[in-house]
Amino acid sequence: MHDDRSLVEARLKRVLDERIRPAVYPESVPLEVAVWHAPGEPVPVAEGLAGVPEPIAVGDAWGAPWGTSWFRVTGTVPAEWAGRTVEALLDLGFDENMPGFQCEGLVYRPDGTPVKGLNPRNQWVRVGAPAVGGEEVRLHIEAASNPVILDYHPFVPTALGDKETAGTEPQYRLARMDLAVFDETVWQLVLDLEVLGELMHELPVEGARRWDILRAIGRALDAVDLQDVNGSAAAARAELAGVLAVPAGPTAHRISAVGHAHIDSAWLWPLRETVRKVARTTSNMTALLEDEPDFVFTMSQAQQFAWIKEHRPEVYARVKKAVSDGRFVPAGGMWVESDTNMPGSEAMARQFVHGKRFFLDEFGVENDEAWLPDTFGFAAGLPQIIKAAGAKWLLTQKISWSQTNKFPHHTFQWEGIDGTRIFTHFPPVDTYNCSMKGSEIAHAARNFKDKGHARHSLAPTGWGDGGGGTTREMVAKAARLRSLEGSATVEWESPAEFFAKAQAEYPNAPVWVGELYLELHRATLTSQAKTKQGNRRSEHLLREAELWAATAAMRAGFPYPYEQLDRIWKTVLLHQFHDILPGSSIAWVHREAEKTYAAVARELNAIIDGAQRALAGEGASGATLVFNSAPHARDGVPAGGAAPAVRTGVSRAAPREGGGFVLDNGLLSVEIDARGLVVSAYDIGAGRETVAPGKAANLLQIHPDFPNMWDAWDVDAFYRNTVTDLTDLDQLVAVEDAGVAAVRIVRSFGDSRVTQLLRLAPGAKRLDIDTEVDWHETEKFLKAAFPLDVHAERYASETQFGHVHRPTHTNTSWEAAKFEACNHRFVHLEEPGWGVALVNDSTYGHDVTRTVRDAAEGPGTTTTVRVSLLRAPRFPDPETDQGLHRFRHALVPGASIGDAVREGYRVNLPERRVTGAAEVAPLVSVDDDAVVVSAVKLADDGSGDVVVRLYESRGGRARARLTPGFEAAAVVATDLLERPLSEGSSPEVADGVVRLALQPFELVTLRLTRTRSEG
Repeated sequence: MHDDRSLVEARLKRVLDERIRPAVYPESVPLEVAVWHAPGEPVPVAEGLAGVPEPIAVGDAWGAPWGTSWFRVTGTVPAEWAGRTVEALLDLGFDENMPGFQCEGLVYRPDGTPVKGLNPRNQWVRVGAPAVGGEEVRLHIEAASNPVILDYHPFVPTALGDKETAGTEPQYRLARMDLAVFDETVWQLVLDLEVLGELMHELPVEGARRWDILRAIGRALDAVDLQDVNGSAAAARAELAGVLAVPAGPTAHRISAVGHAHIDSAWLWPLRETVRKVARTTSNMTALLEDEPDFVFTMSQAQQFAWIKEHRPEVYARVKKAVSDGRFVPAGGMWVESDTNMPGSEAMARQFVHGKRFFLDEFGVENDEAWLPDTFGFAAGLPQIIKAAGAKWLLTQKISWSQTNKFPHHTFQWEGIDGTRIFTHFPPVDTYNCSMKGSEIAHAARNFKDKGHARHSLAPTGWGDGGGGTTREMVAKAARLRSLEGSATVEWESPAEFFAKAQAEYPNAPVWVGELYLELHRATLTSQAKTKQGNRRSEHLLREAELWAATAAMRAGFPYPYEQLDRIWKTVLLHQFHDILPGSSIAWVHREAEKTYAAVARELNAIIDGAQRALAGEGASGATLVFNSAPHARDGVPAGGAAPAVRTGVSRAAPREGGGFVLDNGLLSVEIDARGLVVSAYDIGAGRETVAPGKAANLLQIHPDFPNMWDAWDVDAFYRNTVTDLTDLDQLVAVEDAGVAAVRIVRSFGDSRVTQLLRLAPGAKRLDIDTEVDWHETEKFLKAAFPLDVHAERYASETQFGHVHRPTHTNTSWEAAKFEACNHRFVHLEEPGWGVALVNDSTYGHDVTRTVRDAAEGPGTTTTVRVSLLRAPRFPDPETDQGLHRFRHALVPGASIGDAVREGYRVNLPERRVTGAAEVAPLVSVDDDAVVVSAVKLADDGSGDVVVRLYESRGGRARARLTPGFEAAAVVATDLLERPLSEGSSPEVADGVVRLALQPFELVTLRLTRTRSEG
C-alpha cells in the first residue's frame, strides 16, 4: 500500500462525512410536531404539559429571545423495524459548533418524568432497544430559546443580553424531528476510525505505529461498500481490530478522565436559566451513568444541587441515587465556583462552610478537593482557607490561559501567605471541556511539565454550560483509549482517586509561593462597579448582623436569625460566582444583582437595627450610643461594643496662596491647589511629605480601553500608552460636612461629571475622599492616581486573612505582567520607619509603578498608586456601568501596616448611632490590635455556642488574650465548619481568658460554650 498520511486522512474525512456517519441512522420517518409558547417566564412542568399546542413544521421559525416553547412530538414505530434499535432525533435548530451557548431542551414523558437533555451534540432519545414495532411515541420538549450572545470574535454589542431589550424576533428554525433506526455497528465503526485517525495524526511521521494504523485504516476503507455501508461495517471494523488491540506501553502517560459539565452559574444567561441548564445536564448524566458502567461523573457547586433539589425534585432523586452508588461525585466543597481574588476573608471561608455542609448533609460526602477550573486567578490567602475547611487539594485549569508566562508546573505544592501548602494540579489537557479527541489526549501527554517525576494528569471530560456534559461518544472513545499503543491511557476516575494517586507518586512536588496570578482578564477587578459594591457592602453588613445579633441574643434575649442569615449568606455567595462578581455577565445578570443586593441590605440593616435597639435600652434620656462593628477601638468606642462618642480636636479649611485650600487638623496639613489636586499631604508629627515632588495626588486620569478580545474581562497593557489628566474644574469650594472641614471639587469630562469631597476629620491622620461619578463614557478606563514620596521595592495588598506583597519594579516578565492587580481594603507602601496606605470601600483593581524623578524634581524615585474606578466595555453588556456611582477612599500618611488594616476596616464599617443609654461591652475582646476578629456569631448548629474567628493581620507573630464577655465553660479550636480539631489544638484558658500564640497570618476559629447558668 502506497497511500501517505495526507491522502489517507483526506479519504477518511470524506468517507466518514459523506457515507459512514449518515449510515448511523439508515432509515427514518418524520414525527408530528406541535408547539405551545409559554407567555412569559418558564412555567412549571405540569403547566407546560397542559398547554394547548398548535402544529409546527420542520423549517418553521420559533423562539423569541429567552422564551420557552413546549414541543409535543408524536409518532409510531414502523412495524418493519421490530427487533432493531430505534431513537428519536430531535434537532431544535442547533449550531453544532457552539454547544451550551444556544437553544436547549429537556425531554419529558407524558407523565412529566424527565428523560434527558437536548443539546447540539446530544440530539437523540432512545425509544426501543430493540423496538417491537408499532409503539406509539409521545414526548414533550421544554425548549429554551436562549439567544446566541457569544460569537467569539469580533465581540458585537448586543441588546439580546437582557429580556427587557432583546425583542421578540424568533431565533431558531426547527430542524430534524424524526424516528430513526440506530445502527450500532456503524456507530462503533465511526468511533474506531475517529480514534485511530486522530491518533495517527499525532504520532511521529516515521514511526512504525503510525504506518500500522495508516494501513489498517486504508484496509477498513477498502472494506466499506459505499453503496451498502450498513452491510459492510462489520467487515471494516474487523480490519481495525488488530491495531486497536495493541496495548499502551508501561511508560505511557496516564489520564484520569472525570465526567464533567462546567456550568457557569450565570454568564451569558440569567440565574433562572442556569437552574434549567443544570436540570438538563444532570438528566443526561444520570441516564448515561445507567448505560455506561465504567463512567464517573462529577459536578461542583452546592448551589446547583440545591437548585435541582428545589425546582426539579424528580431529577434530584436520580442524582441522589447516583451519588449513593459512587458514580455521580459532588466535587469542590464550595457553594459556587467563586472568584477567589475579590471575596473577603469571611466570604471565602463561608464558600467552603456552606458548600461542604450541603454535601455532608445531603450525601454524607466530605470533599478533600477544591474544584475551580475556570476561576480567574487565585489569591495567596486561599491555601489556609482550603486547609481550615478540612480539604487538601486544588484543581484549576485557567492559568493555562496566561498570555505572557507559561506556568512551570502542572502538579505542585501551592504555598499561601501563612505557609500552608496545598497539593495542586493544572490539567495539561488545557481545557475543562475535553471531548476525548486524539489531539487533546496527545497534547496532555506532551504538555505535561512534570515528566520524569510523575505520569498522572486529569481531564475534565464533557461539554459545559448547557452543552450536555459527557456524551456516549466520549465514553466510547475513552474505552478505546484505556490502553492503546501510542496514546496516553485513559481511565474514568473520581477527583479523589486521581489526587490520591498523583500525590502518592509525587510526594516531593515543587513548591510555588504566593498568588496564582492569571495574566489575563485583569479588567474583571473593575467591570460592573455596582456588583462589586453590592458584594463588599453585603459582606460587611453580614459581619455586623452576626456580631450584633449574637451580642443581643446573649445579652437581651434577641432571637438569633439562623435561617435568615443562612439564606442571605447563600445569596451573597452565589453572586460571588466567577462571572457575576467579576462583572463579565450579560446585562440581565447585573441588573438583577443590583436589586438583590438592595434587598439583602434592607434585610441585614433590619437585623442590625433590631439587635442594636435591643442592646441600647430605653431612649428616653435622649442619649446617643455609637456602635462600633470594626475590630479596633475608635473614638472611645471599643471594638464590637457601643459607647457615647468621644471626638477631640478640630479641623480647618483656609485659603491657599496661589489658589485652592489648605486643610489642617494638627496631625496632617493637606494642600489642594487651584486645579483641585492634592499637591501636599504633610505628616506634621513625622515631618514627612506624602506627595512626590512636583506631582499631584487624587489626579483623575482617563484612558481609551479597547482590548484585543474579551471586552468586559480584559485590559491590555497598551491602554497606558494614551492618558488624559482630568484637571478642568467646574467648582472648587470649601465646605463644612457634619462639622468636618472639607473641599468640594466638581469636574466635567466627555459626557460625564465627577464630584469629590475631600475631608480632614478632627483627630484623624487621614484624608477622606468621597467620589461621585455620573458616568456616561464608552470604552474608557477611569483611574485616580496618587504619586507618593516613598521609595519601596514592594508594596502590600490586602487579601483574605492577611496581605500579599508585590514588587513595584518590572525586573522580569512575571512582574511586568502584573500591571493590574487586586487588593481588598488597602494597599500599603513603606520605607523603614514611615509608610502610606490607600484604603477603599468598594474598589479592587489598582496598579503600582515606580519612576525615577527628573532633575527638577530632585533625587529619588516616585511610587505611584492608581486605583481603578470605572470602565465602559460594550460586551457582553453594552451599557456597562452607565449611571451614578459613589466611592470612598482615604489617603493615610505615616501608616504602618497595622494602621492600614485598621483604616481599611474603618472605611468599610462606619459607626452607627442609636438612641439609648445602655453601653454595650464587647461579646469578646482581644488585647492585641495585630490579632483581628473577622467574625463573631452563634454556632450554626443552634447550640448557642459563640464562634469567634480571628487572624494575625500584620505578617508577624502575636501573643494575645481573648476575653469573653460571658462566663465560658469550654473553649475549643475548630475548623471552618465549627467541628473540633484534634486534641492538643485548643488554646490555653486560665482565669476566664483565652491565651493565643499566633504564627504570621494564622487563622483560628474558636468555639466558646457558655456555662449552664448563663445559657
